[in-house]
Amino acid sequence: MQAIVAVDSNWAIGNKGQLLVSIPADQKNFRNLTMGKTIVYGRKTLETFPQQVVLPRRRNIVLSTRQDYEVKNAEVVHSRDELLKLLKDVDTSDVFIIGGSSVYKEFLDDCDTCIVTFIDKEYEADSYFPNLDKLDDWELTDESEEQVYFDITYTYRRYERKKS
Repeated sequence: MQAIVAVDSNWAIGNKGQLLVSIPADQKNFRNLTMGKTIVYGRKTLETFPQQVVLPRRRNIVLSTRQDYEVKNAEVVHSRDELLKLLKDVDTSDVFIIGGSSVYKEFLDDCDTCIVTFIDKEYEADSYFPNLDKLDDWELTDESEEQVYFDITYTYRRYERKKS
């Protein structure tokens, strides 16, 4: 599995249930990478989407502890085990964990790649992604040239789990 995330310089990902910033080129990159693939995310993340509608042309799997939770055009699972069972016949390199913070933390050990949009700016935040630069089992394997959107400088980074 892969995680895909946009973080600020403190590895923050959100504040009060919303993304920290919206960068059109990053949204296009996300769309290109995940189109036709499986995306996994939590109920709270879905509730931040416009009209709470799932993302088109992808297999959407939503995690929720609420047993009665239903989502149009998505599969709902209630546990890590249930998700892994659902994905047992799927090429997991085509599965992207897209948030939020509790889902990232729950499935980071199942990921072998993290695609990180690293924004060189600090935002007010209450939600974070684990700082991969400080985790011994992850290494930065690729980084793009700096990109600029108004006053925001960012790079695309690829982290891979170190082979043991």
